[in-house]
Amino acid sequence: MAEGKTESPGPKKRGPYISSITSRSVNLMIRGVVLFFIGVFLALVLNLLQIQRNVTLFPPDVIASIFSSAWWVPPCCGTASAVIGLLYPCIDRHLGEPHKFKREWSSVMRCVAVFVGINHASAKVDFDNNIQLSLTLAALSIGLWWTFDRSRSGFGLGVGIAFLATLVTQLLVYNGVYQYTSPDFLYVRSWLPCIFFAGGITMGNIGRQLAMKSTDIWGH
Repeated sequence: MAEGKTESPGPKKRGPYISSITSRSVNLMIRGVVLFFIGVFLALVLNLLQIQRNVTLFPPDVIASIFSSAWWVPPCCGTASAVIGLLYPCIDRHLGEPHKFKREWSSVMRCVAVFVGINHASAKVDFDNNIQLSLTLAALSIGLWWTFDRSRSGFGLGVGIAFLATLVTQLLVYNGVYQYTSPDFLYVRSWLPCIFFAGGITMGNIGRQLAMKSTDIWGH
């Protein structure tokens, strides 16, 4: 009587739930890295514009880094960009309101171009006073939201980002990390929240587009 052969157990296969979690984690990590480097690049370019126009002043001992920018600015902006870019699609998903307005890369690139233009205007365009400049940049920032976003969640997150980023900047300037020339809103310029608002909308659009494309690839 032939004895039954016992098959040696092969490698255990991961269940569908574990595979789903792993795919989602890899998806988030890739998007976070991409958003981080986009934020670093934009920080280097935009901060260079501000320094060239003497809007921001760093101590002499921190000017020697790349693009005449303090070394900690790009990593901080990159980290903030990654958080914002991942937060926007997450909020959309939890609210059950997937953002589908102008969901193509050409629209995202135009949004980035408008944001760079707004930042450039804050450093280059001369107004009679800061109030006129602040109102103009506020109108341009809201126009950017209306043109490329139009979601309530996007507007609310943009306002929250502008408030928190301005508060952090006030604390940094207060502690002498760097300074603004001619501050008119406590320790910073009054138009700074407009720049942060526009930046939040821009990184949110990039994050949403990356999330949509990664969903097409990964299915999560």
